[in-house]
Amino acid sequence: MTTPRPFTFFNGDVPLAAHVHRSGDPEERQPAVLITGSWLTVKEQMADRYAAALAERGFTVFTFDFAGWGASGGRPRYAELPARKVDDIVAAARAVSTLSSVRPGAIGYLGVCASAQYALRAVAQGAPIASYASVAGWFHDAATVAPFYGGADGVAMRLDRAAEALEAFHRTGEVRTVPAYEDGNDRAGMSFELPYYAEAGRGAVPTWTNEMAEFSWAYWLTYDGLSPASAVSVPSLFVHSDDCVLPDNVRTVANAVTGPVETVWTTGSQIDFYDQQEQVAFAVVAAAAHFEGTLS
Repeated sequence: MTTPRPFTFFNGDVPLAAHVHRSGDPEERQPAVLITGSWLTVKEQMADRYAAALAERGFTVFTFDFAGWGASGGRPRYAELPARKVDDIVAAARAVSTLSSVRPGAIGYLGVCASAQYALRAVAQGAPIASYASVAGWFHDAATVAPFYGGADGVAMRLDRAAEALEAFHRTGEVRTVPAYEDGNDRAGMSFELPYYAEAGRGAVPTWTNEMAEFSWAYWLTYDGLSPASAVSVPSLFVHSDDCVLPDNVRTVANAVTGPVETVWTTGSQIDFYDQQEQVAFAVVAAAAHFEGTLS
């Protein structure tokens, strides 16, 4: 088992708190993999779990908190801002590419859940990422995200709340927050039962603050996670299940990327891929084989 070492990237003047997972000779150049998790989360949740397993397989793995989250700097806090997260991914990949412990040109990215769609856009925008992997990837547009929130009426309600929160933010600087997760609370980011976020031994880790800036709805519900696929030509892997979210969107994205692509279908629910041994081990084996074959 590797012990993560603290590190910091910068996106402009904003420090992004990171962990480096690595085994073997500290001076050996290894292929690198950046890993991030779902929306509203921090690196100590799903990302570090995958990082530890891939580091044992000979990769130098970096996990990090996006701006405004966890130990990273940046304001506003707890805001799910897809464009800012994409910029953070680009900055992190560029920073990793300068390190002498990393094999030149051999940087991969593994996105779990929602960060898979942000990383897809970062690759499309030219981030120095040579290989891409999605695990239980969440890729949405306005039409396909709406059913998760009660359809058109539920979306309209949340966009109205976001508009009020944005008005308050512009007027006073106040960032109105709601729970990131609370079962049954329609103001929460995630209001349906997801035990991962409720259990201390799973996702309710000490470094995670259960908050979301309410104006995040204005950006999350209108994000286009599908169209960047046609601009992605790097080798790509999609690990998914029909019991995960939006499997048809994953198929659409996988069919749209223009580079070599592999899809690996298995069983398990969305949150099973966050921390359950069977699904995580399956995804790690697939991702390791993908990166070994594309970052050599």
